[in-house]
Order: sequence, then C-alpha cells, then structure tokens
Amino acid sequence: MSGTEDVAGSAVPLNTREELRAIRRAMAEGKNPLVSTDVPRWEDEVGVSRIINRRVLELEPLPTPAQVLSELFMPRGAQETVAYSRDEIRACLYGQDDRLIVIVGPCSVHDPRAALDYASRLAALRDELGDRLMIVMRVYFEKPRTTIGWKGLINDPDIDGTHNITKGLLLARRILLGVLDKGLPAATEFLEPTSPQYLSDAISWGAIGARNTESQIHRQLASGLSMPVGFKNATDGSVKPAINGCYAAAQRHTFFGIDHRGRACSVETLGNPDCHVVLRGSIHGPNYDARSVAAAMAAIREEMSSDSAACHGVIIDCSHGNSGKDEHRQAEVVREISARIADGEQGISGVMMESFIVGGNQPAAPVDRLVYGQSITDRCLSWSDTEVLLRELADAVSARRWR
Repeated sequence: MSGTEDVAGSAVPLNTREELRAIRRAMAEGKNPLVSTDVPRWEDEVGVSRIINRRVLELEPLPTPAQVLSELFMPRGAQETVAYSRDEIRACLYGQDDRLIVIVGPCSVHDPRAALDYASRLAALRDELGDRLMIVMRVYFEKPRTTIGWKGLINDPDIDGTHNITKGLLLARRILLGVLDKGLPAATEFLEPTSPQYLSDAISWGAIGARNTESQIHRQLASGLSMPVGFKNATDGSVKPAINGCYAAAQRHTFFGIDHRGRACSVETLGNPDCHVVLRGSIHGPNYDARSVAAAMAAIREEMSSDSAACHGVIIDCSHGNSGKDEHRQAEVVREISARIADGEQGISGVMMESFIVGGNQPAAPVDRLVYGQSITDRCLSWSDTEVLLRELADAVSARRWR
C-alpha cells in the first residue's frame, strides 16, 4: 500500500500525519480546527464550496473490508466452527434440536487478554455440557448509549477518548479469531451499519438491541446477515417492535451500503428467515415470567408465519430490565427459568447471561488501571457463579427430556 502503513497500522497517508497532529492539537485546546488551522480541505482541492461539512472532520481513512479480511483471514477450522454452529443454533430455534441456546459472556469486551481467558474457561464447559446446552460466547464490541459514555472497543479501544477506530476494528477481529480458535462460536450486537463488513463472517448469532429494534437501517441490515438474529423488545417493554423487526428482516431489501472495497453501493438482500424475539425486560420491570413468555408467543404467532424461527420460541435475556442490571438478581432469574424448563415449559429457546471472570463492574479507564476480568459496563456474574448456573441449566434440559 504505497504511502500508507499495512492494515495493522494506522492506514493514514504519511504526508497527513502532521496535519492530523495539528487538528488534534486544536481540538485539545477547544478550538474549531476547521477554521483555526491551515490544513488543506478536500473541498478546496476539488472545488466544492466549504458550505458543507461545517461540523465534520474526516480524520482517518479506514482500511477496506477486503484488506482486513485478507490480512486477518479466518482459518479453515474457524470457518467450519462458524458454519456448523450457525446450523446448530438454527436447529435449536426451529425445535429440531432440544438443546437450550445459552449466549453468555461479558457485557462488553474491553481487554483482549481477559476475553480470551474467559473464552478458554467457557470452551471447557462447552465440551462438558454441549450435549444439553448450545453455548455461544457474547463477544460485544459496540455499546449503544442512552446519552454518552464509552461506546465499546471498536470506537475507543484504549478507553481514553482517542477513538482509534482502525485499531479497534483490527483488535475486534483478532479477538473473534482467538475465540473461534478455541472452538467457541461468537455472538455480538450489530450497532454500526458498516462494521459487519469487517466482522460478520466470524459471528454465529447476532442481536439488534432494544434501542434499534425499530430502526429501518438495522432491520435492513439483519435481512442480509448470514446468521440467526435476535430482535430485543423495546426499552418500554413493547414486544410488537421486535416482532415487526423479525417480519421486516425476513423480507428482501435494497439500501445504501459499502462493498468489500469500501465503495458506496446499492445493497440488495434476500431476507433472513432466522430472526426471533429476545425478551430483555424494560424500564417498567421484567418480562421473563411464564405469563409474559406466553403473551409474547401469542403475539408472535399472530404476525409471523407458523414455520418461522420466531414462532417456535423466544430467547430470554436474564440481565438488563429482567434483573435490574443486578448480577445477584440475574442469577435468581436464571434459576427461575431453569426450574420452569425442568417442568417442561414451552416457548423458551434460549437464555442470555452477562458474565465475566470477576463479578460486578467498575468505572471505565485504560486497561492498566482496571481490575482484571471485571466489566466496565453492566454488572456481570462472576465466573464461579456462571459455572454453577450453566450446570443447573444443563440439568434442567436433562429433566425436560425425561418428561
């Protein structure tokens, strides 16, 4: 790549490094770099009026998806893990496999070493419990914020406000490859409409979050994803937007996007029939109880085709509104659901759990100032509690089989 570093570097033309430093100095001083520096603007170079982009700085070109995927390529074994686990998840969603889907892991990944440490522990349990649980690791890199805050490893990998997105994208892909190397499938929430081009080949299950379940952009995105996708109920507890999301994502769509070379293009999708509803509670309280599950399933079956994944069952998010983001209450929720599964309750295809090595959470800060293996976003179950709960869920599936 003439004039640039390779994909693992900054991907910024060498002759703009000083210009970038000048822009960042101005920003650090609280100035508007668009008017306080003499850095050339592309509008001047091509003869376009400076009336546009008065609040936009185009600081750093990203490597193209093709560059990233070719240099951080997925080995054949990892490809087989992704392809096979996607089929396993589909089989569970459609009732062809009676195992319980369990999507478990950190609320968000901030430390690659801790994430892969957690993956090693989870992989051992997956080997032990895989005949009853379809275990998928949460590997979340993008965090939607109600107002402001740390937006995840891709947006700010150094957790210091420098927002080195190139570094974050590459780091995220390396972590996913590390998780797959341990034989674990990965789950993530898709937030930015461009990031899937860099990461989605390594994902076995995707989520559309509560804040985006009504977003046309995210429904279109889900319609083209190659894995099952869960739509969460809205933050006010309404399940209807998630059902609408499943229905819309099952259809074909055409929309703006980028291709593998990073070029703007028209994207056409075939529709994703494997979308389903995730019950995550709300600002008003939980919705994991048997009555809420039954009501959700009734509403889904009124709208969706009887042969859809959504009509077979829901996934219950045991964190967020269903536990008030309290890890101790989250453990109680998992145990309540385990008991209901053991009793033969229908309509529950899987559960989600937020879990890390150390329980609870801590304020965000650069990694060298943090407690190792503890969340910097939502409170998580400890690893020791997670082991116990996963075994209880496996026992519940065994009891349901005997029934």
